[in-house]
Amino acid sequence: VFFKLPSDSFKYLGWCDIEEHDVRGNQLRCPRVREAGPSEQELFFRGEEHTLKKRKQVTDTEKWQKKLQENWENCAELNLSFQDLGDLYQMENFKRILQRLIRVEKLWLMDNSLTDLSAIRLPRCRELNVNKNYFTSFRQLPKIPQIQHLSLAENNIMTLSGISGFRHTPLESLILKRNPCEFQERYRQLVFSSLPNLKMLDGIPKLPQDCSPPDKRVFFRVCTIL
Repeated sequence: VFFKLPSDSFKYLGWCDIEEHDVRGNQLRCPRVREAGPSEQELFFRGEEHTLKKRKQVTDTEKWQKKLQENWENCAELNLSFQDLGDLYQMENFKRILQRLIRVEKLWLMDNSLTDLSAIRLPRCRELNVNKNYFTSFRQLPKIPQIQHLSLAENNIMTLSGISGFRHTPLESLILKRNPCEFQERYRQLVFSSLPNLKMLDGIPKLPQDCSPPDKRVFFRVCTIL
């Protein structure tokens, strides 16, 4: 038999919305970006209407003032790692902020259980760290045309399919450590042949042997394990 914990009815009461302060979004380096609890619609679909409280009617002017106060559009360097995005409304707010980062140049999104940011565009981003997430393909990454340093360690990228999408970017450094694709035969040569501008892979500079073209015969070799 399932019993709710005694504190269940108070699980959203710890959220605080500070309405008057002088701190803007672009002044923060490691903010928490959760909304103040689920929306009324989200609570309704969960069958948790009993947690609804009387909420102040927010005018369009107040909404606009709050948006200006966040000021994500002018943020140049931001760390949104370890957000613990355990619920849908948290992830939606997280992506809403990412869509507003039109001037960000350095961005850290480590350990956020991210799976797909392909709808996000970061036009000025030069350095992106998405270590320890759940990406399975390069195609799930955001649009980053100015990227120079990209770190994808400890994801679940199986193959190098889609990596050529970065061919025409100024990408110089790429980290793919602890991804399944790292164990692909002639891994380094395949990466460097796909990315001619790349200078460093997994912390190791481009070596002469990395420049040799992939051996076509490798695809016809058969290994028998007894």
